[in-house]
Amino acid sequence: MPIASSLVLIDAPSNLGLRPPRPGVEPGVRRMPDALRATGLLQRLHAHDGGRVEAPAYSPEPDHATGFRNGAAIADYSQSLADRLSPWLRRKRFVLVLGGDCSVLLGSGLALKQHGRYGLAFVDAHDDFSFARDRRRYQGHFAAAGLDLGLSTGHGPQALSNLRGQSPYFRGEDVVHLGLVTTDDDRRDYDVESFERSGIHSIDAATIHRDGARQVADRARTRLEAMPTEGYWIHVDADVLAERVMPAVDSPNPDGLDFEQLRALLAPLLASPKAIGMELTIFDPDLDPDGTLARRLSNAVVGAFEDSGRLRE
Repeated sequence: MPIASSLVLIDAPSNLGLRPPRPGVEPGVRRMPDALRATGLLQRLHAHDGGRVEAPAYSPEPDHATGFRNGAAIADYSQSLADRLSPWLRRKRFVLVLGGDCSVLLGSGLALKQHGRYGLAFVDAHDDFSFARDRRRYQGHFAAAGLDLGLSTGHGPQALSNLRGQSPYFRGEDVVHLGLVTTDDDRRDYDVESFERSGIHSIDAATIHRDGARQVADRARTRLEAMPTEGYWIHVDADVLAERVMPAVDSPNPDGLDFEQLRALLAPLLASPKAIGMELTIFDPDLDPDGTLARRLSNAVVGAFEDSGRLRE
């Protein structure tokens, strides 16, 4: 069977983990799967269509029961997504999930944990782990898309971090974070020291710029392959790209990667026999009216799959 025939594409159009960009406006990331499919992504990857997991209705209101906006809906959605992923994981099919915001990691992580111990390559400009120093001010308003790594490694409310009693979905020591950009504002407003003590191995964006994306990815792959896990998942947040090439995200990043660096970073990670799936998140088509950025993101992803050898006939 050709390697490409084992690839399955699943849409996860959730925007539940984000704050409203403006009063009365929903985050546009729910349209990300449609925008990427419109570039021919499914056909270019020769992937099987695994369908769509529809998300509950978005609410901008606080959820004081969980502490997170849309918290109860995220818990339900994560379990639905996990149930859609699980049959493909059992069949050893490589799954590409098109988010949605970063909170889809909770569903992916839950599915993986139900099948064993898995590692995580977390490609993101933010740590997605650190809570605001003044938690009381944010109670009910926390955004799961900005804390998905923390929740997935067992931190935060049980209603999200311990679905089906499976906490943590990933152990901190089984995570490699790639692309972090830490600002002075982050250090002032967030408890970033807790991330530094988490056991998560982090290779920041400055190191990628200095040493080269492929070289850094090779080091990350070696570390992930050496872990006592059954494989690893790849999470990719589009805000790891620099604002000058990818402004269509909720939190633009001035010091991120370009599309060529992203392709070079993903290819070695995808090439590993221990890589079992990947998710793409945060790209907002509402900020890309002519579809140019969707095409560039799609090209980088397809290029990474091509370079990895996963699209060989």
